[in-house]
Amino acid sequence: MYKSKPFLKIRFSFLFFAVFFSLLTGNFTRSQVVVEKSKDKVIISGKPYYIHIVKKGETAYSISKAYGITLEELVRNNPSASAVLKEGQALRIPVSETLPEDIRKPTVTVEQKRDESKYYYHKLRPGDTVYSLAKSFGVTVDDIIKSNLGVDINKLPVNSEIVIPRKELITTPKSFEVSEKEYITHKVMKGESMSSIAEKYGITVRDLRRENKGVIFPHVDDLLKIPVFRVIEPARAENIVTDTIKTEPDKVEDEMPSEITPVKNLKGEFNVAVLLPFYIKDNSIRTEIDSSQIVKGKPVYKTVTRPEHWLYPPSIPFIELYQGILLAADTLRSMGLDINIYAFDTGSDSVKVSNLIRSGSLKKMDLIIGPVYTNQLLQVAEYSKEEKIPVVSPVPLKSNQPLKENPYLFMSVPSVQVSQQLISKRALLFRNSNFVFIHGDNSFSDTSVINFRNLLLQQLRSGDEYDHIKFKELLFISRSSLPADSINRLEQALSPRDDNVVIIASEDYPVLSETIMDLHTLSKRYNIRLIGYPAVRELFNLDPKLYFDLGIELYTNYWIDYSQADVRSFLMSYRKKFLTEPEEGTYAWSGYDIMYYFLSGLALHGGKFINRPSIHNPDLLQTRFLFRRENRNDGFENKYLYLVKYTSSMDLVLIDDNLQKP
Repeated sequence: MYKSKPFLKIRFSFLFFAVFFSLLTGNFTRSQVVVEKSKDKVIISGKPYYIHIVKKGETAYSISKAYGITLEELVRNNPSASAVLKEGQALRIPVSETLPEDIRKPTVTVEQKRDESKYYYHKLRPGDTVYSLAKSFGVTVDDIIKSNLGVDINKLPVNSEIVIPRKELITTPKSFEVSEKEYITHKVMKGESMSSIAEKYGITVRDLRRENKGVIFPHVDDLLKIPVFRVIEPARAENIVTDTIKTEPDKVEDEMPSEITPVKNLKGEFNVAVLLPFYIKDNSIRTEIDSSQIVKGKPVYKTVTRPEHWLYPPSIPFIELYQGILLAADTLRSMGLDINIYAFDTGSDSVKVSNLIRSGSLKKMDLIIGPVYTNQLLQVAEYSKEEKIPVVSPVPLKSNQPLKENPYLFMSVPSVQVSQQLISKRALLFRNSNFVFIHGDNSFSDTSVINFRNLLLQQLRSGDEYDHIKFKELLFISRSSLPADSINRLEQALSPRDDNVVIIASEDYPVLSETIMDLHTLSKRYNIRLIGYPAVRELFNLDPKLYFDLGIELYTNYWIDYSQADVRSFLMSYRKKFLTEPEEGTYAWSGYDIMYYFLSGLALHGGKFINRPSIHNPDLLQTRFLFRRENRNDGFENKYLYLVKYTSSMDLVLIDDNLQKP
């Protein structure tokens, strides 16, 4: 058991040096000493360096030139190089990613030569993990590990650069067709027939043949026209999702109280288990090997103590989550509750969770928060179903499938399907516009994309003039694959006469970032309204000005009003207890809201709250919980998302969205 105690979170900061090189970049005569490049390579904190011993006559300029790096890079890695170099001085030279022509080898590794067409070059931020990066970039964990051989990414310091492989995309012009206003385009895959394609889109084979005259037996890569107005009749909508469990649906769904539930004068004792990957073992390693020092031409390996404030990066988000839980417990205790918190370090190993369940340590719990990994969560959900203990998933999941047949499981962050439903409803407000549906599903088999497109078309068709829908589907292809045609393809899908509603059906960073940049360029000539997934708000390394210029609208699971008394009180307590302030969108806020919501609900409503959570509507910091379930044997998913808009006045405003019930 991991005993509850506060963690110290220190905001990571970096010191950048401004150096003037006027003395270092003067004129050099032909008698200048030729720099002999070192062949000694060492790994320092997971990053490769050459160790160069300064010889008489060598200067910072000549050394940087020889190694193919800039003076700024040299000084950044060797602050003493800003002064006159001394003979015998050892310098750390970062392995250049674009080596001078005279030392290039026939075979160049990713580390030596940048290849923007195959890789993204990402600088690590606090909280980045291989898993989170794989999700953001739409690749597998194994893909990232194989692209950074010999490097333990989880142990690299913040701001280290790693490579992320680009997803393999279709690069032939044949893969793209901007569909006509009444059609979408389907690319025939291996094994498909006219019958299977017609069934997939909910139309008859006769309809399909009528629109594709001359096609009897479709071949792989053929492009078929699918009539939009015939896509998936409402009566056949159930055929879209083939893995839906057929159980008796809820006949009556409680409405959430329109008034805020008062939380005060609480009574009772509660045991709460917190199952999070704190990575205690990795955090306990307080030393690392430094081989930067060279003696007689050989590196000296020295054990260096890490700074006192250093934290193992993958653990930081979950330490922040735990900090929020602790503060919520303090608030609830002040209202009369007796709370015992039992924190367990689950790591990413399912065996740990299995052993924890078998030990009986969870048997007397009234609430379980976590774990965060799906395989671990399913283990705990199966156990909680037997013991009738509510389990809360505190982080986003790929889908809501874990809720199936797990009635005590609560998914606190809405899945992408919730976003799709809300975006489809909102699209109806602009049904006279030209719709551009962008996705990265190059295999045309992603059920999430297919379902979203069909849902959107079904919603648009519900209007009075659905026969005149202007709908174009665009497959995203990276500018690295089609550098001369990327933005032109997007422009062909836009209408110069109508308002354009652009919907990006992807959470992948490359799809979102490149599309937003292209739309920003085109917005000077076209009227564009972009409605996005919550993931759009989480993009990094993208100029925020693009958001405000485009007036992006998106659904998001959090909204913080810093003028509220409870928010100010939370920030004050956080600063006092942890000597820092939580950034917006971090898990510290959601940790507080989850703990406060569920324990106050149990204290006020007892066991009834677990089966009918919608009866409870307390005032929370950043979240609004609207829990619903598909069937009585399933778990609950939060269905509430805020609608926000980036305005031209550089404000992020909350839009009153009447599409969601209070």
